[in-house]
Amino acid sequence: MDYANRKRPPKRTPPKKQSKKAAKPSVSWWVVLLAVVLVAGFVWFLVTISGKSNQTDPAPVVTDVPEKQPQQEIKPIPDMPEERYQYPDVLENQEVIVDVPEREIGPPKLMQCGSFRNLSDAEQMRAMIAMIGLESLIRTTDGGNGVWHRVVLGPYETKRDAERDRHKLERGNIHGCQIWNWN
Repeated sequence: MDYANRKRPPKRTPPKKQSKKAAKPSVSWWVVLLAVVLVAGFVWFLVTISGKSNQTDPAPVVTDVPEKQPQQEIKPIPDMPEERYQYPDVLENQEVIVDVPEREIGPPKLMQCGSFRNLSDAEQMRAMIAMIGLESLIRTTDGGNGVWHRVVLGPYETKRDAERDRHKLERGNIHGCQIWNWN
């Protein structure tokens, strides 16, 4: 059979129903009467509300008119009182010494962003880190379970410096970097 030159079959249409009466929506007389009563009631409600607000009642008669009181004299602002405390004079040339303990820096930190079996995967991670603007190294280790290529950044003096670079990497969609003490 030749499917390419085959014509589509004619579109089927449902048969039309023939009714004895023409299809007119029938509305009973009580629905029309109910609608007229509701509209008339709403109009009456609006008229009564507007009639109450527009009624012209005679203005109320005020019998007690208060007399105007004489204006009070405006007193001048008093002078500033003398300073009762002497600490502004005493502390003017003093120095406050605060004892701040030295912060323990601890061992240097190293950040590892990946560990791969293939050197090409480690090079790809290193290139992604370089595109962000950070310098990384690939350290190859041969352990009991094979050769691993680790992508590391650092060493960092403080953990805060390492965290700063980790946030840069996360903004560049490199997640999962871990900060370790460097041994």
